[in-house]
Amino acid sequence: MTEQMTVRGTLKGHSGWVTQIATTPQYPDMILSASRDKSIIMWKLTRDETNYGIPQRSLKGHSHFVSDVVISSDGQFALSGAWDGTLRLWDLTTLPCITIDENLTIAIHFITNNLSFDIFVQDEGHSEWVSCVRFSPNSSNPIIVSCGWDKMVKVWNLANCKLKTNHIGHTGFLNTVTVSPDGSLCASGGKDGQAMLWDLNEGKHLYTLDSGDTINALCFSPNRYWLCAATGPSIKIWDLEGKIIVDELRQEVISTNSKAEPPQCTSLAWSADGQTLFAGYTDNLIRVWQVTIGTR
Repeated sequence: MTEQMTVRGTLKGHSGWVTQIATTPQYPDMILSASRDKSIIMWKLTRDETNYGIPQRSLKGHSHFVSDVVISSDGQFALSGAWDGTLRLWDLTTLPCITIDENLTIAIHFITNNLSFDIFVQDEGHSEWVSCVRFSPNSSNPIIVSCGWDKMVKVWNLANCKLKTNHIGHTGFLNTVTVSPDGSLCASGGKDGQAMLWDLNEGKHLYTLDSGDTINALCFSPNRYWLCAATGPSIKIWDLEGKIIVDELRQEVISTNSKAEPPQCTSLAWSADGQTLFAGYTDNLIRVWQVTIGTR
């Protein structure tokens, strides 16, 4: 008997690529998704086989593609960033919105149970577009990790916003960086198809996993030693102990055009309990995969 991933259903509501998905342990029946349709959808998860969830609210205000959305640690607020050069802070309970115009933003830090947040701008920042920023969950080593189109992964000290480490090794622009649940390591990926693992405590490269295609998104499982990568139309799952692929998820898509390209996977997020993987695609759908016990 072994663990495997099984398709559970889809979420349909966006009219553009699903660019980011956010979950929170405070509200396991709710997720947020960002899209190129310029909106963020708050979903109520029904977990029905025919319809895994329904759009509860649509958060609108951005005038261009929404590229990222995160939820505060208390589950009360969401922060979104878009190609219109603005950040928008949403109160998920009452839905007022604050707009922040800040093209040089590197990171945003939520203050739990408060509308306050910090915006960090740093002279030692990326020389090209910043594509992804993530916070470490390790409170004893408060850091920010960022990556960009300059092929660099940068680690910042959250206390003073000073650069700690430049991680160099990628040969193409970077789309994504993710931090492990214990904050000890991060993984980065992008155009070169390499998922690079970095030790955040010692500031060094650990090893590289070859995905064979451009990596659009990465995420660690919250309770298994797995790294998931959105690579082209598929999702590869590595067991980091053996450094082997234990599953590759491909969704069958029925098309009347035999030459049509399959939808690309562009975003990933695990549920807090590690049992459900949400994946966003370029056909505007979110597909839902669940960990099940089966035989190979």
